Formats: sequence, structure tokens, C-alpha cells
Amino acid sequence: MRGSVILVVVFALLSALYFSMFPGIQAEMDVIEEAFPAYMFDLFQIEELHTIEGFIAAEIYSFFWVLLVAIYFAYVGAGLISSDVRSRKMDLTLSNPVSRESVVLQKVAALWVPLIALNVGVPIIVYVGALVIGESFDPVALAMVHLLSIPYLLVCAGIGVVLSVVVDHPRTARAVALTLVAVLWLVDGVSRVDPDYERIGALTPSRYYDQTAILVHEEYALGDAGILLAAFLALLAVAVFVFTRRDI
Repeated sequence: MRGSVILVVVFALLSALYFSMFPGIQAEMDVIEEAFPAYMFDLFQIEELHTIEGFIAAEIYSFFWVLLVAIYFAYVGAGLISSDVRSRKMDLTLSNPVSRESVVLQKVAALWVPLIALNVGVPIIVYVGALVIGESFDPVALAMVHLLSIPYLLVCAGIGVVLSVVVDHPRTARAVALTLVAVLWLVDGVSRVDPDYERIGALTPSRYYDQTAILVHEEYALGDAGILLAAFLALLAVAVFVFTRRDI
């Protein structure tokens, strides 16, 4: 809960900053777009910067949401099991009449706290911020940006959970999880820039969540969200399988 509140406050401050900037630089957006190299637009999936949808998609969602929030979920997921194993709390938990499967599933279920807090608080902040400066978002598109991000964030959390049951030391598990998510995001971005590596990007979770397409073009890739949900369930199954068979 504490981490969720902090993240919502951070996004509120970021939103206030970017919304205050947009009216002043909107007319100069063509010059700004020409100043950036073309690969930057592919790397961060930037389009239509002169519109409020394209601007917020680029400035808030393309980096802070897709990368930093994903890292947060991977970090939290990586500590769910390993921290209790390290502190010996898991010994006490498993001494009760509970199954190991239920322990993992209930730990993962707790992730709905930050998922709900962020995906309810942030869109409200973004929607109200746009109204304050005389702009507006399509509420359906804004809601879909967050709804379709849930499978993506769950996959990042799933990566952390798998590492949490494999690695005993929580600090190591968290470091590997956040590094892996960051590397996967970077690989996806590079694969968009270089066609020779485009196929590699298909192995990264961020390839299946395009916030710019949702906000700017109102394209809702439900099939991609289904792929991410399947990947999350597979990661969860692996975590349960490993944890039920390891010695603690």
C-alpha cells in the first residue's frame, strides 16, 4: 500500500509538470520533432506529439509506465517468497496447515493492491489534468491504456515471482528481476529500430503492449493482451512448480 501511494503521488507530480508544459510548447512541437533523431521515435513509440494524446503517451506512458512501473512490479514480485525464506518466516508459515501452492497464489494475489491503486488513480489524474489545461482524452481510450497494461505488468511481476522461488537472497532476486525487465524493454526498442532484430522483439513483453496505438489511434490489441495473460499464467505455474518441490 505504501509503495502504491508513493507511485500515485509521483505520477501526479509528473502529470502536473507535463500538463503545465504542453500549452506553451504545443506550437513548437514540429521543431522539437525535427530535433530528435528518427530512431528515438521508434525506440519510445512516439507519434503525434502535437496532440495531448501523443504528448502524454510519449512523456508519461512510454517510459515511466512501460519501464519504471514494470520494474516496480518485477521488484515487488521478486521479494514475495525470497524475503520470507531469508527471514525464516516461511518456516513458520509452512508449519501451518496450508499448501505451498496456496502460499504462492495468495502472495501473488496481493499484487492487486498496487494494480488497482495505480490503474484507478493515474487515469483520474491524467483525465483531470487534461481538462484543467483545456484539453481532453477519450475516456474509453484512456481506460483501455490502463486495462491493457494489467497483463503486461503481471508478466513483469511473474518474472520476479519465478526468481523469488529460485533465488534465496531477496536482494539478488530483485536485482536480477529489475535488470531483466529493463533489458527486455531495451531489446524490444532496439528491435523496432533495426529490422534485422525485429523477430527478437517478439520475445519481449513490451512488444505486446503499445500505449501510443491505444491513446493516439484507439487501437485495442486484445489478442496481444491474451498472449500476455497466458505468459503470466505460465510464469505463475513455473513458480508454483518450483516452490512445491524445493527444500526450505
